Amino acid sequence: MKLFKKLLLILLAAFIIAQFFGPEKNDGDLAINAFLNDTNPPQDVEAILKESCYDCHSNATRYPWYNNITPVNYWLADHVKHGKGHFNVSIWDDYSTKKKDHKLEELIEMVEEKEMPLNSYTWTHGEAKLTDAQIQSVINWAQAVRVKYGLEPKPE
Repeated sequence: MKLFKKLLLILLAAFIIAQFFGPEKNDGDLAINAFLNDTNPPQDVEAILKESCYDCHSNATRYPWYNNITPVNYWLADHVKHGKGHFNVSIWDDYSTKKKDHKLEELIEMVEEKEMPLNSYTWTHGEAKLTDAQIQSVINWAQAVRVKYGLEPKPE
């Protein structure tokens, strides 16, 4: 029993010390104007994107209180890093037209299959869970933007 208590104290001490360390936060500039101007989402879709997408797919995350707890903050940082790697509205101007089109194609697929937003996100952000009508609104908007990209002149 003494060994168990010592082990428990060591684990507790390690947990307390770990609270002084954490990953870098994704607290840059949201910078979505280029994305909004280029894709021109209707108000309802813009609200959906704000509630369900920007935290993981932009350079600015609204962190919940539990992000201050290690190791949860590392788990969240990893999710944000991967999310931004797949689709980042804050660097929309850096994407070519072909890449923008592909990103929207992926967005349609992920939303249609209900893979986005992630279940792990909607567990704690109930407002981010999309209804069937919201899913259809996002898909319709993204498809319309893809048509626009298809009509743009190709660089020679």
